[in-house]
Amino acid sequence: MSAAPASADPVRVGLIGYGYAGRVFHAPLIAASDGIELIAVASSRPEAVRESFAGVAVEPTPAGLIARDDIDLIVIASPNDSHAPLARAALQAGKHVVVDKPFALSLDEARSVCAAAERAGRLLAVFHNRRWDSDFLSVRAAIERGDAGQVAHFESHFDRFRPEVRDRWRERAGGGGGIWYDLGPHLIDQALQLFGLPDVVEASLAALRPGANADDWAHAVLHYPDRRVILHASMLAAGGSARFIAHGTDGSLVKQRGDQQEAQLLAGMVPGAAGWGEDNDPLRLYRADDCRTLPLVAGDQRTFYCGVAHAISGTGPNPVPPIEALAVMAVIEAGLSASADRCATPLDLTPAERAMFAVGRRASGQT
Repeated sequence: MSAAPASADPVRVGLIGYGYAGRVFHAPLIAASDGIELIAVASSRPEAVRESFAGVAVEPTPAGLIARDDIDLIVIASPNDSHAPLARAALQAGKHVVVDKPFALSLDEARSVCAAAERAGRLLAVFHNRRWDSDFLSVRAAIERGDAGQVAHFESHFDRFRPEVRDRWRERAGGGGGIWYDLGPHLIDQALQLFGLPDVVEASLAALRPGANADDWAHAVLHYPDRRVILHASMLAAGGSARFIAHGTDGSLVKQRGDQQEAQLLAGMVPGAAGWGEDNDPLRLYRADDCRTLPLVAGDQRTFYCGVAHAISGTGPNPVPPIEALAVMAVIEAGLSASADRCATPLDLTPAERAMFAVGRRASGQT
């Protein structure tokens, strides 16, 4: 993780939402990151906030939090259908903004948030935290080293076993519910980081559990000229599927288990403590006549918030620029259309947006 920004004053954060995302991810990561400080939380459950953060103020409404003069950055970890309206309100109030994924429910809504950030002259970043997972970092490093040659077939799975449908907004129809909006952004963002924009998207979304009201199974194929990328998420996978598989001209990479930071956070581990982000699940390289293990890279999602602090202080780039999150939204929308129409669907990005995405990849050393 990068050191704190040169400025002596930390970025002062107001967090909207103290449900799963706010409580498990955002608040602990902010509290453990250099150059950034949690000042206040907007929540209807003040006792839950004070149980873990006794010195943090609690506001009953997002509007009250946004109006505070002692806040530089608003972090939005509320239900998906509130992301874009709250982001626009915070930007109009002159705040920098971090939005949990997905940062909107449609591509046009995402564009409106980006335009609001441009008008306000404030930072807008989207919490694509899975870029800093051990499994992804290890596989990415192996691909960039060319360990498997040129990758022609890539699979990324985000599978869970939750056979019982729960009454929560993530599993309700509409309003950004369903697995494609929930886990799809993680899968998509990682694929775009590795391979750039696909030509077209094929997808099938389904509700397979008894009583399911929203999609709980998603399968997408991103088409590139020289490869196919398969993204899969399920709530009915008790085991047996690998997190990543990459077949290339020189061999195959297999990473069986996913990153452990979420499990560590749920267990109460403080980010940065001994063992944080470490991975003991091997990354294997299979070739025609042998199999060997490859080096692993430890994960650290604090890197996102440290990067945000650097970007606000002017000492580093935005860790997730809006154009990259906009591209994720374009794939989400293409997947919805592809599943509904049962046909391959191109991304609805303008030539200017595609050019901005390509410039960003070149600037970060990607091809």
